[in-house]
Amino acid sequence: MEKRRGRKVMKDKEESVDDDPWRWLVHKGIVASFLCIAVFALLVRAAVSLHPYSGAGNPPKYGDFEAQRHWMEITINLPVKEWYRNSTTNDLSYWGLDYPPLTAYQSYIHGLFLRFFHPESVSLFTSRGHESYFGKLLMRWTVLSSDALMFFPAVFYFVIVYYASRPHGQKTDIAWHIAIMLLNPCLMLIDHGHFQYNCISLGLTVGAVAAVLSNKELVACFLFSLALNHKQMSAYFAPAFFSHLFGKCIRRQNPLLEVSKLGLVVLGTFVLVWWPYLHSMEAFLGVLSRLAPFERGIYEDYVANFWCTTSVLIKWKRMFTTQSLKLLSLGATVSTCLPSMVQQIRAPSNQGFLYGLLNSAFSFYIFSFQVHEKSILLPLLPASLLALEEPFLLKWITFYALFSMFPLLCRDELILPYFALSALFILIYHGPSGRQDRRKRLSFNSVVTTLLVLCSVLLHIVYITMQPPNRYPFLFEAVIMFLCFSQFVVLCFYSNAKQWSLKRTIFMDKEKKLL
Repeated sequence: MEKRRGRKVMKDKEESVDDDPWRWLVHKGIVASFLCIAVFALLVRAAVSLHPYSGAGNPPKYGDFEAQRHWMEITINLPVKEWYRNSTTNDLSYWGLDYPPLTAYQSYIHGLFLRFFHPESVSLFTSRGHESYFGKLLMRWTVLSSDALMFFPAVFYFVIVYYASRPHGQKTDIAWHIAIMLLNPCLMLIDHGHFQYNCISLGLTVGAVAAVLSNKELVACFLFSLALNHKQMSAYFAPAFFSHLFGKCIRRQNPLLEVSKLGLVVLGTFVLVWWPYLHSMEAFLGVLSRLAPFERGIYEDYVANFWCTTSVLIKWKRMFTTQSLKLLSLGATVSTCLPSMVQQIRAPSNQGFLYGLLNSAFSFYIFSFQVHEKSILLPLLPASLLALEEPFLLKWITFYALFSMFPLLCRDELILPYFALSALFILIYHGPSGRQDRRKRLSFNSVVTTLLVLCSVLLHIVYITMQPPNRYPFLFEAVIMFLCFSQFVVLCFYSNAKQWSLKRTIFMDKEKKLL
């Protein structure tokens, strides 16, 4: 009886695979399917890059495109010690460098590339606001190549490691997961539309996650330290990395030695990256002060986090000093991170680590100081890593992450790629047959979710076609912000509860001896 039942299950699985539209893509193997998806993803990115970017034709400061170009101009024309220092040749009020040194080194390399092909685009002073067609083409190429060299290999590394521990996973699942990660609409719109280099820091983070999953903790520490030194927002993931690795170390034969090794790798990486600024305390603090722009206030624009959403009722900036808000923000962020950290210190597991990354990033996005709309890319990353386990969570956070950035993307005139990439994501998500049941794991009432989707669609139409009242010029942005914030909070509660529901991992003595 049991044998017949087993054969029936295997037959059903074979039939489901035969009916799966992804099957044609994976019959040649995972490497071939990854390359096919990667080529398509690069073509989509190239198509997005044909549209406008942040601050296009909008002097005097333009936007993020000009900021990135200006950093290339500064780094290739000034000595390294002058990059973060205000001077007559480096006016920090005009897009001064405000990211860690690894971003500056990246700007230097890209600046050399631009100077080789088009020197006018990065000449000191005279290149401000440079927007020639060839210059823009070269700038777009730097992002595309960064994506292909950093983010794509990291995704491949993660997929190989992740599915190595899932021997019963179908190849079609792997192809779907690769497509979901490489064709993330939010990342493509921000990096290749709006114009940034998030693909580098996120790629380093994905590589670090894969290294953790494959028990290469020293490599993980090196890669994540590089991510932190590229963009300080990578600190959103720091509590998850710390708690998971610390939880594993204290279960080994020599906990102090294990922690010391990880600490030395982190310290060594930071020293290597910061070396040009370690010759004096003044130089070091000068760079550090540029990374924490507290003077800008606890939030900017309309971002779907706690401080901005509640500012409709509580005027945080008026009622509290910057110092008080820093303490409030720090306390709220740490306290909401703490449950996830405790769970991983008590019972570290690979699955718990992925949930921990999501929960930690959510805590920072919702409560930390000076959050931008684009910061939603950070919680979105671990959600995409968990796509196979939590497909509905991925769909929901992707939808509202896109929606939370809608006003920003409208200002950048990226409405067409916004809707095109949203449609592409929905097509990929719902494309394969036989996944629908697994995608409804969250216990949301279908009526409520339908109403939320309809409300969001209506708000899209209203925002595009109608003008807000003169008395409330940012009314539509505020409503969008409130709706997105409510969904992020719900997802945050769900993912924290899911992490604590995971079974405790038992570490074998054999593993302790090996490690």
